[in-house]
Amino acid sequence: MLHGGRNPAPSTRAPSIMDHYDSQQTNDYMQPEEDWDRDLLLDPAWEKQQRKTFTAWCNSHLRKAGTQIENIEEDFRDGLKLMLLLEVISGERLAKPERGKMRVHKISNVNKALDFIASKGVKLVSIGAEEIVDGNVKMTLGMIWTIILRFAIQDISVEETSAKEGLLLWCQRKTAPYKNVNIQNFHISWKDGLGFCALIHRHRPELIDYGKLRKDDPLTNLNTAFDVAEKYLDIPKMLDAEDIVGTARPDEKAIMTYVSSFYHAFSGAQKAETAANRICKVLAVNQENEQLMEDYEKLASDLLEWIRRTIPWLENRAPENTMHAMQQKLEDFRDYRRLHKPPKVQEKCQLEINFNTLQTKLRLSNRPAFMPSEGRMVSDINNAWGCLEQAEKGYEEWLLNEIRRLERLDHLAEKFRQKASIHEAWTDGKEAMLRQKDYETATLSEIKALLKKHEAFESDLAAHQDRVEQIAAIAQELNELDYYDSPSVNARCQKICDQWDNLGALTQKRREALERTEKLLETIDQLYLEYAKRAAPFNNWMEGAMEDLQDTFIVHTIEEIQGLTTAHEQFKATLPDADKERLAILGIHNEVSKIVQTYHVNMAGTNPYTTITPQEINGKWDHVRQLVPRRDQALTEEHARQQHNERLRKQFGAQANVIGPWIQTKMEEIGRISIEMHGTLEDQLNHLRQYEKSIVNYKPKIDQLEGDHQLIQEALIFDNKHTNYTMEHIRVGWEQLLTTIARTINEVENQILTRDAKGISQEQMNEFRASFNHFDRDHSGTLGPEEFKACLISLGYDIGNDPQGEAEFARIMSIVDPNRLGVVTFQAFIDFMSRETADTDTADQVMASFKILAGDKNYITVDELRRELPPDQAEYCIARMAPYTGPDAVPGALDYMSFSTALYGESDL
Repeated sequence: MLHGGRNPAPSTRAPSIMDHYDSQQTNDYMQPEEDWDRDLLLDPAWEKQQRKTFTAWCNSHLRKAGTQIENIEEDFRDGLKLMLLLEVISGERLAKPERGKMRVHKISNVNKALDFIASKGVKLVSIGAEEIVDGNVKMTLGMIWTIILRFAIQDISVEETSAKEGLLLWCQRKTAPYKNVNIQNFHISWKDGLGFCALIHRHRPELIDYGKLRKDDPLTNLNTAFDVAEKYLDIPKMLDAEDIVGTARPDEKAIMTYVSSFYHAFSGAQKAETAANRICKVLAVNQENEQLMEDYEKLASDLLEWIRRTIPWLENRAPENTMHAMQQKLEDFRDYRRLHKPPKVQEKCQLEINFNTLQTKLRLSNRPAFMPSEGRMVSDINNAWGCLEQAEKGYEEWLLNEIRRLERLDHLAEKFRQKASIHEAWTDGKEAMLRQKDYETATLSEIKALLKKHEAFESDLAAHQDRVEQIAAIAQELNELDYYDSPSVNARCQKICDQWDNLGALTQKRREALERTEKLLETIDQLYLEYAKRAAPFNNWMEGAMEDLQDTFIVHTIEEIQGLTTAHEQFKATLPDADKERLAILGIHNEVSKIVQTYHVNMAGTNPYTTITPQEINGKWDHVRQLVPRRDQALTEEHARQQHNERLRKQFGAQANVIGPWIQTKMEEIGRISIEMHGTLEDQLNHLRQYEKSIVNYKPKIDQLEGDHQLIQEALIFDNKHTNYTMEHIRVGWEQLLTTIARTINEVENQILTRDAKGISQEQMNEFRASFNHFDRDHSGTLGPEEFKACLISLGYDIGNDPQGEAEFARIMSIVDPNRLGVVTFQAFIDFMSRETADTDTADQVMASFKILAGDKNYITVDELRRELPPDQAEYCIARMAPYTGPDAVPGALDYMSFSTALYGESDL
């Protein structure tokens, strides 16, 4: 029972209702508080403070259920709002309440509430349902204090202290920087109001101008703190400033209750800030990765488009009609190899490097691997590049062959024109001559002469048969080589052949006519006939010699020009015999002249059997003698040109024989560097970059070789016995060397990225590299399954031959070799060694962070995102979050749960 007449002095500690917990279940909240003594009265001032504070605290929770209380001892008597209060603050459902208005129904409801409190590990002392139903204010306040302790203060713990000590320590730490604030307890330390103002300013400095507060104005300080807390922090006003100032020792429970509301308000803000920081970090990673994905897609599209445009140009094998046009094509191809392709080689290499770096960043941030859009994967780029090089392969050879073919065609066409012109000049007037009927009125001697003359013509005609066949053969070869002007050549050849056939027919017809009259004619001067017979073949020989001496030639080696020189020397050796024949023929003519002069024969001063005069023979002979030194000079000049070409071959071969092995050596050295371990990864990276610089500095030698190669092609040199290296070999090797060093540097950069992101020390990285290299016995840069298994065992993995060990090894292999290629790269090995213990953010963590920002709702609003996150990241979320469609949705509600899952399940949000 409570006894009256024992009103304690204000300085004496007032008795309070204390909750006692089972010592095996929970800690004591308020050690060393006394038990609730029912024989003592509560100080009226404290009772007033408790009643106001506890009422405001209860209403701060009941308003969530749409209700409140006015009188704390009256409104909890039927137990209904008491049960509702417990449901709101615990988030749990209590037993179904009794709806009757009888005392027994009220006691039943209060007992259900007290039983629920007891189920939470609280041992209630001296508090019974009947006293609550009867409206005992002391017991009601004691019960509410029990609830406040259990649900608002118990979970407050700083450095493993009790709830009360934890709350006090939190207040001391938060107010430590503020002058005139010294929190030592939950009563008089708060009377001047500076403690409350310091807590608000520490967390929300924009709400209070702390510098203007005075310690000697407690009413203003307390009212400022309580008004700001109610308006901006959603903390109801639980005490009046006058009650605190007017009391020598404010009620400890009321102050603790009020201060705990500040703790929970600011604790939630801290959680929200932490959650916002986590979300910002995740979104920043996604934004960076998305930018890298966009950059990759654009670079891949541009490169594929360039390849698509270039391949048809390289595959176009339509020949040009002129040498100049084909040489322009060759020059365009050289520009393509020197100017247009090298930047694309670098772009392709950079594309692979960007792709590998992006995949590493996605893997390190626990994101799914990047899958480029269809047709833009690295394999698609490589396939397209392979098609480009396949189209490029043989294009230069085709150009050179076409140039060689056109050169041959020009030579043949000129040869055809020369022979055709000579033949046409010879046939000029022959048809008219054969159609003459002079034999009809000729004398016997004249007939004999005409017959002999015709025989001489037939001999001449037979001698020209070979030239006609050569003309036809050249025309046929021009047709087979697809000469662009073949129609005109064929027409001219056909005209010559038709004329030749007609000459043959006319010759036969005239012979028959002469033979019919031969019997009527006397003998023709045999001497003239002999002259004619010998003059005709000699004349034909001279014409052939002149044709050969003026014939153009094409050679590509010194041996070929030496062969022509030898043939020319052999021809010059026949000149003395030819000169003897010439003198013999002229001797016959001189003999005829002597006979005519001696016997006064009327021969009209000409040989009736031939039109070849001694003057013509001498003239052609002089011409032959003039052409010989010209031929000598042409052969000498060609010999000098071939010597120059040989020097070009040797010059190119000497450089190629140095550059080719140098490239091969550098490729092997890079291979050794990539598997050897010297110093830190940064040392290796610096070494590789210096190595790359030395390789790039070698580029002028490649350019010099390209220049020599161009001189060789301009000189139409098609082979080189002084080296096995072609310019194409050097180009491919150089491009592979640049690509290999760039890829090796990127691998080390990715290892540094992996090491730093996963927290791998340099010693661990060295140990991993040493173990990997030890089992990489063939220095291939990869490990087979058995080698990898031995490597893992050497690092302490328990992988035996039992079923459990085999299953574990199969799991690991599925991680390091997802494509089942049967090999493990060093990068995959490092990723595995680091990912097993990596502390990475997860979708659940991001979802929990959004839930804190949303105030435990299943959705988050646009305003909340813009308030809690930086502007760019808030708009990023708003643009990508789907509207929330749950039953509790409000305007502007967004679904943060599916968005959090999508961050880790999709790479193209």
